[in-house]
Amino acid sequence: MNKLLIVGTVAFDAIETPFGKTDKILGGAATYIGLSASFFNLQSAIVSVVGDDFPQEHLDLLTSKNIDISGIEIVKGGKTFFWSGLYHNDLNSRDTLVTELNVLADFQPKVPQNFKDADVVMLGNLHPLVQSSVLDQMEKKPKLVVLDTMNFWMDCALPELLEVIKRVDVITINDEEARQLSGEYSLVKAAAKIQDLGPKYVVIKKGEHGALLFHNREVFFAPALPLEEVFDPTGAGDTFAGGFSGFITQSENISFSNMKNAIIYGSNLASFCVEKFGTERMETLSKAEVAIRLQQFKSLTQFDIEI
Repeated sequence: MNKLLIVGTVAFDAIETPFGKTDKILGGAATYIGLSASFFNLQSAIVSVVGDDFPQEHLDLLTSKNIDISGIEIVKGGKTFFWSGLYHNDLNSRDTLVTELNVLADFQPKVPQNFKDADVVMLGNLHPLVQSSVLDQMEKKPKLVVLDTMNFWMDCALPELLEVIKRVDVITINDEEARQLSGEYSLVKAAAKIQDLGPKYVVIKKGEHGALLFHNREVFFAPALPLEEVFDPTGAGDTFAGGFSGFITQSENISFSNMKNAIIYGSNLASFCVEKFGTERMETLSKAEVAIRLQQFKSLTQFDIEI
């Protein structure tokens, strides 16, 4: 069975949207990636850090999804990373109210020995030096390295970010971040410039407007499924990344044509994530529901036309 190594935050979130608000709930990029990737036939492990305030029930949830948590460090006396955000009415923009790094401030990732030969490495949104240190610990070159990042690191750690970008095969960012990283407004030009930095594939996420995949001069677009209700977009991008990297790990095929399928699988899983607050929907989601909606995606994009 192929191995997927997931690196990112396991955290607490407090979220407010036009549809309600939560107290501290389970969050973090690695959490969403892991829950999403658990729908595929693979072995996965999370590398992260939490404080001893992190409930055992959250760790039990991850292990119940067959996720190896031996790489999650628990710091005695430490407090878990906490983020609080307020989403605006369009749900596309948000204000960060609180960011408490806590144990994440001094995080030194330790890759479990049995995952130092992972087939695919999914580097969730973290400091670029942390992402690089994980790649340094791999005992053989992964078949694929996927990196997610954000504008915060472009603002405060750009040289380190550019160094780790040289080492990855796929980068996933949103349209605003792609424009900032490349200095180009056109997403086609932006993707070309980002490919020149190192990654062979560029995935540009456009939220409710779908996702774009670029490779050389080839482009693929996957729509987002129109939903009746969207409660909370937190973690949707990470859920997408988990679906994308999970499908690639399971299929052992890193061609452009197969990445098209991976984009659809990622978009499909992300469409469930937004239906409830936090990880709630992903915790109870069934493979049967995933299959039914995948058929909806197919129907949405399939047509016959004479040329």
